Amino acid sequence: MKFPYATTTTFVGPFPPPCFREQCAEASVGVAREYMRSVREVEGEIRRQAGRVAHECVKLERERGLLERMLRSLRCEMLINKKSVDGRTIRPATTETGRDGADHLLECEKRELTELKQELGSTLRSTLAQLQTLGQCSRQLLDCASERARVLELLPHTGSGSLSAGGHGTPSQGLIKLPEPIAPFTPECKQVLESSTLAVNQSQLLRENIRQMIGNAIARQKAAHRTVNEALVKKIAETVTLKQNLTTMSAATRQAIFRKQRQLNCIRHSHDRALGPEYSGDIFSREKLNRPIVKVYHRHPGTQLPEAAHLIQCSSVLRRCLLSSEEELSRLQGTCLQLVANLHGKRAAEQVDSAVVRLRRQLVDRRAMPTFLQQGLY
Repeated sequence: MKFPYATTTTFVGPFPPPCFREQCAEASVGVAREYMRSVREVEGEIRRQAGRVAHECVKLERERGLLERMLRSLRCEMLINKKSVDGRTIRPATTETGRDGADHLLECEKRELTELKQELGSTLRSTLAQLQTLGQCSRQLLDCASERARVLELLPHTGSGSLSAGGHGTPSQGLIKLPEPIAPFTPECKQVLESSTLAVNQSQLLRENIRQMIGNAIARQKAAHRTVNEALVKKIAETVTLKQNLTTMSAATRQAIFRKQRQLNCIRHSHDRALGPEYSGDIFSREKLNRPIVKVYHRHPGTQLPEAAHLIQCSSVLRRCLLSSEEELSRLQGTCLQLVANLHGKRAAEQVDSAVVRLRRQLVDRRAMPTFLQQGLY
């Protein structure tokens, strides 16, 4: 008589001995004990694999939390970008509301943040799917271990043989390599072990990819934010320089207006003097063209004095100078008003851009990501 996992039973005599029943029972106990020990090794390996899967789930869950925090940081940055764009649209003057380099950089920052959000969102969906896969593998491993443990109730759970509790014993490599439908290591056990190992390897690769993506996203996010801030600060510096130049030109224009006004007053006074008094009775005798000396001089033919022609020519020249000076004064006054308006526009633009820079520096949420990730120490 021969049992699996036992030695061959032989009879010494022509018939079974009286202790044959005891021999059969002892052989059955040996077979069951050997089978249970093999099953316990398989069950211990399955539970160890379940522990590795659970540990990988914890690590991947931590990476999922970092991804969500990074996405919250990106949403905060996109809100800051929107407020920055809206803030720059309230610049007063028409010349200040035109698009410039800062607006272009704000658009580039928005595209960069949108692209990062899409990439991290796709990675987050892959992470959630991988977590579901790991959870399913963990449940399958525990179910398989529970099914294998149904025959381990009578075995002691002490010493190095307690593999079901997560011990570090070495499983039987023969059982692991040779699955049989009715053996301790079944094809179902092999299938759940292989699928869980594949899921763990995929999860490890995904975690490495997540860390690289988060690091790159932080670097790109900081670079975009810093570039826009530097562009706004440069724009403010240029506006301040232009405002100073406008102030200088406005002062010079006012001085030119004052000089032109004095010149105009002098020309008007000379023109009035050249025209003479409005009432003929107010003309002095020495100014009259028919004064006695002139009459006496005109008694000879061809003795005409050019005084009248000179007075008419002088009056005409002064009138032309007066008109041109009034036009120049009007242009200077218009230029001064335009310079003052531009100065007010530059001052308002400087205030708006400064408010946008302060807003961007105040609203940036540095708590959205851990310090070691912000510093790149990962």
